[in-house]
Amino acid sequence: MAAARIECRIAPADIPEVLGQGEGAEEYVSRLAREKAGAVRAGEDELVLAADTTVVVDGLVLEKPRDDGDAARMLRLLSGRTHVVLTGICWRDGARTSGAVERTLVRVAPLSEEDIRRYIESGEPFGKAGAYGIQGMFSRWVEGVEGCYFNVVGLPVGRVWRELEKLAASLTASPV
Repeated sequence: MAAARIECRIAPADIPEVLGQGEGAEEYVSRLAREKAGAVRAGEDELVLAADTTVVVDGLVLEKPRDDGDAARMLRLLSGRTHVVLTGICWRDGARTSGAVERTLVRVAPLSEEDIRRYIESGEPFGKAGAYGIQGMFSRWVEGVEGCYFNVVGLPVGRVWRELEKLAASLTASPV
């Protein structure tokens, strides 16, 4: 947001991130974004933006790894394949909410067991959906991105900007 010169105040929302029974990946990230937006206290004139990102491969939702073994399992699943990164976004303006889901495809080169071991030792996989951060060391294995790169980082800034412009226009439009 700062790089795009969009002024904001960060207010963390501490909610449990648990995939619901039978919940699809898009519903999951949408729900978490809504719950995060609802958990943030905001002033009357403040717009709340909340987001949640996850990685999906073969229909499996890859959340943040619990430990080294979980990170290695995820990285093996991503190795030599294309996966989907989904970010649910929710805007709350008073009682009104709206949302969207951004989708990006990421193609990963084959990873050797040594690559996986070294990457886990770097500590970078932890705290990140799918056990990787595209903007760090993992970038060496990214063969291609189809869609918004910033979505993979965690927030599709261009989409956020376009939605903010629409919201601003709707607030200034005169009723017919």
